[in-house]
Amino acid sequence: MKVAIIIPTYNEKDNIEKFIRGILSLNVKNLHIIVVDDNSPDGTGILVEKIKLKDNRIHIINRKRKMGLGTAYLDGFKYALEKGADIFFEIDADFSHDHTLIPKFIENIEKNDLVVGSRYIPNGKIKNWDYSRRLLSLFGNLYARMILRIPVKDLTTGYKCYRKNVIQHLINKNINSIGYVFQIETTYYTYKNNFSIKEIPIVFSGRIIGESKMNSGIILESFWKVLKLRLKNDSWKK
Repeated sequence: MKVAIIIPTYNEKDNIEKFIRGILSLNVKNLHIIVVDDNSPDGTGILVEKIKLKDNRIHIINRKRKMGLGTAYLDGFKYALEKGADIFFEIDADFSHDHTLIPKFIENIEKNDLVVGSRYIPNGKIKNWDYSRRLLSLFGNLYARMILRIPVKDLTTGYKCYRKNVIQHLINKNINSIGYVFQIETTYYTYKNNFSIKEIPIVFSGRIIGESKMNSGIILESFWKVLKLRLKNDSWKK
């Protein structure tokens, strides 16, 4: 099976090379890393281009401007499909997600359609977040679960692994979320279409280097988009 790890980046120059090297050190078979860079002013894309010259497992999609997390993943999914990928990862470049768990995700995706890295199941944790950020995340998850009626505990996590059959369906849907609500939307679609979902515990560590991409606009999008998804429930069925 060909494994595609998709990493959206914007100003991650201080993290990306070390992060890529860490993933490669796991010696995952048939691995390809796809970086989707939104014309980072700090030169992230230029650095990845240099890394790419030395390793044909590294790929980069250079976008002209900052276009949002959701569209970055969709562009990465489409590229990986064209290259024949069977397994698709979402993961952050800032070391908030433990890349050493990638083999664990691959092990679990063999019998599931979507594997979710969860902070809100036993043994899942959050580190380096202040109280207000923890409360916002917890409330956002509870709100989404209540409105959408999904049993998944962590709907906003960005550490996920999909099988090809799910990605093919996602590509054919009108998914237009820009920010982190993309994670809620894709899991909601997966659940409503009877694909199997498994949560495994992760320890999420708030970034140490660089700035968070979270802002008020992303938060507001999450609240109204969750309501919109619930109202359009019937249109998400097969």
